[in-house]
Amino acid sequence: MKHMQNTLYVTQQNTWLHKEGSTVVVKQDGQKTMQLPIHTIGQIVCFGFDIVVTAPLMAFCAESGVSIAWLTETGRFLGRMEGPVKGNVLLRREQHRWADDAEKSLGIARCVVAGKINNSRTSLLRFLRNQPDYAHTDTIKIKIDNLARLLSDTQNCMNLDQLRGIEGEAANVYFQVFDHMIVQQKESFQFKGRSRRPPKDRVNAMLSYLYTILVFDMRSALETVGLDPYVGFLHADRPGRPGLALDLMEELRAPLADRLVLGLINRKQVQSKQFKIHGTGEVQMDDDCRKELIVAYQNRKKETMLHPFLEEKMEIGLFFQTQARLLARHIRGDLEYYPAVLWR
Repeated sequence: MKHMQNTLYVTQQNTWLHKEGSTVVVKQDGQKTMQLPIHTIGQIVCFGFDIVVTAPLMAFCAESGVSIAWLTETGRFLGRMEGPVKGNVLLRREQHRWADDAEKSLGIARCVVAGKINNSRTSLLRFLRNQPDYAHTDTIKIKIDNLARLLSDTQNCMNLDQLRGIEGEAANVYFQVFDHMIVQQKESFQFKGRSRRPPKDRVNAMLSYLYTILVFDMRSALETVGLDPYVGFLHADRPGRPGLALDLMEELRAPLADRLVLGLINRKQVQSKQFKIHGTGEVQMDDDCRKELIVAYQNRKKETMLHPFLEEKMEIGLFFQTQARLLARHIRGDLEYYPAVLWR
């Protein structure tokens, strides 16, 4: 039986993490708030500059295969500590060869982009099923048809540049109607398009935060199965960018991050007062909003679903490692193609 390890997200400032026996102890303002056995933790992610991780705990985590990452409060990556590199060097070398092969890279990238477009389209279809009398139904249906066309186009593209163009156009089509799926708190949560560094509205602040978490979960899964998270097939190589983690998270953006953000807004679980707008235009979440996002995300990962390719029921949080293993099997020659997760 597969078991999903937890990610320990530390967002509160003035926090101290230390080792006690075989456990990780978290203290806030000198008071113990949490104590977790090390074997239940897959990684620790610290947001902010006022979080102390003791040297004995770092050594213990490295020995136990638990990585520690540090980010700013807004989610910008700062650094990462991990133990010895895992996995089979032969698999990594084969991955690197495939990344240098235009035809093989295109084959994997095509599956990734098709999965992303399919899942974006499915999210729009799901919204219309739940809102049968919605005023903008016809507009959304047009975008659904456009995504179906682009999904078909992925099978005929001849190179990566053409495929990246299709992926970019599909993302633009999808986000053109993203604001229509916000049906509550419209004045406070308006979405006029993606803005990243920095996010210019509350919706983008939440999306970027969850996308960062998705990348870390996928990166850890890839490292666990022995793949190099920095050598991707769709995303071009760039120093410090985990290209393969970004590749495989694409198919999970809409079902895991986008729908989660929409649900929190439409159920009024997050409110405008939980955000701060800086003079530069940057929008930043407060600690309560970050906690709300992380709790909702962790709960979502605990839900069970039938994996569409393996036809096996599992926790959604296990999809990260499952997809990494399927990609490794494809690179080894055990699978004819990489089967992206196709949400229904």
